[in-house]
Amino acid sequence: MVVLDMVDLCIRNARLRHKGDELFDIAITDGRISAIGGGLSVLAQDEIDAEGSLVTVSFANPHLHLCKVWTLPMMNEAALSAYHGADMGKALAAIDLARVVKDNYDASWITRNARRAVALAALHGNLHIRAFADVDSKARLEGVKALIAVRDEFRGIVDVQVVAFAQDGIIKDPGTDRLMHEAMALGADVVGGIPWIEFSDQEAQQHIDFCFDLARTHDADISMLLDDAGDASLRTLEMMATETIRRGWQGRALAHHCRAMALYGEPYLQRLSGTLRKAAVSVVSDPHTGPLHARVRDLLGEGINVCLGQDDISDAYYPFGRNNMLEVAFLASHMLWMTGREEIEKLYDMVTVAPAKAMNVSGHDIAVGANANLVVLGQPDVIEALRYHAPPRHVVSHGRRVDLDRMQHLARGGAPASATGG
Repeated sequence: MVVLDMVDLCIRNARLRHKGDELFDIAITDGRISAIGGGLSVLAQDEIDAEGSLVTVSFANPHLHLCKVWTLPMMNEAALSAYHGADMGKALAAIDLARVVKDNYDASWITRNARRAVALAALHGNLHIRAFADVDSKARLEGVKALIAVRDEFRGIVDVQVVAFAQDGIIKDPGTDRLMHEAMALGADVVGGIPWIEFSDQEAQQHIDFCFDLARTHDADISMLLDDAGDASLRTLEMMATETIRRGWQGRALAHHCRAMALYGEPYLQRLSGTLRKAAVSVVSDPHTGPLHARVRDLLGEGINVCLGQDDISDAYYPFGRNNMLEVAFLASHMLWMTGREEIEKLYDMVTVAPAKAMNVSGHDIAVGANANLVVLGQPDVIEALRYHAPPRHVVSHGRRVDLDRMQHLARGGAPASATGG
């Protein structure tokens, strides 16, 4: 009598990236991939037939202002117009204009909106999110409280890293330093900064120093929005990368936007790239949410880890967004003119393995022993996946099939029934 191994889940007849038309089975046990091969002889409590569709690691979004999702109807479009000006010369004014939404910040409605956005992420196979919550004299800790609640609600389905984000500055907004300490004590995961909006380079350095001090206190990663305006004199990316090296925080500091880079001269960009490599700083670009963007092609050519973020969902800075990272990659392919076959494969990396590396998500791979966070797409290859940027047919999180009907219910604003996963 042949005794077959028992596994929790087996995905049958899957195409894998860079493996041609060969079909594989993927066995999953205790939340991890336990075997990969053709025609695996296993018994599974649950089976998914991929029917020749591509199966890959799940998507990851390293940059989402989750406390602000669906707030665009709460304000006029003045901030949107300022931020999207052709030269982004009024980006700082856009931040000031967007503050109006925080007059009515309350954890209750922020939680409802954030729940919808995270459920959308699950529907689209986006299982890791670095989520920003404004911390300042107007927002107080309402966004942090809401995002911590949503993080805990979706534990085991979507992994949310809550960023305590000093949106209006630290030196510029007195009292924010105390609130940032309180936010981390409440349970925020990541220290977030935006030093370029301070009044001087000296105060920008103080802002950076504060964030590194706080991160060291809590053994936390750092995410900073840097040089997000059409001003070639902005240099906070270099300042942050230099401080990363000085503090020994290599691989734990993530740079977002860096749009002023579009205006840098080649000699300075070369020097900056060397500093970024030494600091092991990854860069998140959101080319679809503003007319300027980081020089993605050049950074990739210099060996910098670059990933894509959703950034916003219907807020003061961007009217669209679905937490669909395939859609983000599709848009980026046009904005960055990355349309060759190898470039499209790189774009797929930039919404899967690259952001996972940037967010320090371990075991994000299709390999025996890796975490079983997977998507079963409805297309046979990456080009077709980007062409349609449709939701996956199946999503597997922590080794279990995600209940997509339940996620659809939550994404429409339905009340949560429980916090269980599949």
